[in-house]
Amino acid sequence: MSDPVSIEKALHDATAQLRDVSDAARLEAELLLARAIDMPRSFLFAHPEDTLDDGALQRLKSTVSRRRDGEPMAYITGTREFWSMELIVSPATLVPRPETELVVDIVLREVPRKAEWQILDLGTGSGAIALALARERQLCQVTAIDVSAGALAVARQNANQLSIANIEFIEGDWTEPVAGQTFNIIATNPPYVASGDAALESLRSEPVSALAAGNDGLDSIRILARECPSITADGGLLVLEHGADQKEAVAELLSSYGWQSIQCYDDYSGLPRVTSASFSASETS
Repeated sequence: MSDPVSIEKALHDATAQLRDVSDAARLEAELLLARAIDMPRSFLFAHPEDTLDDGALQRLKSTVSRRRDGEPMAYITGTREFWSMELIVSPATLVPRPETELVVDIVLREVPRKAEWQILDLGTGSGAIALALARERQLCQVTAIDVSAGALAVARQNANQLSIANIEFIEGDWTEPVAGQTFNIIATNPPYVASGDAALESLRSEPVSALAAGNDGLDSIRILARECPSITADGGLLVLEHGADQKEAVAELLSSYGWQSIQCYDDYSGLPRVTSASFSASETS
């Protein structure tokens, strides 16, 4: 029979194993151990001398192994915080990232609190952007589209869990399901990684279709620049996330399809990450 392993010892060992794959090894070890024993993290600090039963120890070893293999913490724990919401995530969706909150921030600056606007989120994934906007602007109607049925199932689950009702989820390819409708705001975090980018290897646990967008990473943004004018209300706004090295290319694309007032915003690391543009049919006719 092996010697009993205390919470303190298990945390020490798990932290050591995670150091070469995580910048927050201790925190991740605490989260994984708390999950293994089905207790809050505070329990770990209050009972460091308690020992783990074999089941808990095996659960911890399994999740540490998954993390060491590169699986995101969000897939292991099943949740990720975004805009102060705890969202369910799965391998069917991207893991929401802090920089995507900038999309939400920019949209909210443009939408008056009492506005009753139509807002569209294209490529909604877990529903992060759409749910944040629907919660912050409850008089607006938010439509969220994704081509993945699996992703939409997660997004609907998040909406139900958060009791957000002013939102509709539709399966389909980009603007096709809402052809003929118009929206005051279109927000999107489309795929923007070049198909040959080495970064895809480090993101291999996430759906490639939500990441890669052709040889230059701009295929999805080309579609949006071309298709969104037909569903944008006069003077409406497109707000899209893109790669930090795509600022100029995105601006050129948008301009070529008649978008005006093109402005790029830096993310919280100081990198150009989100571009907004308005569309007016009268100015392009």
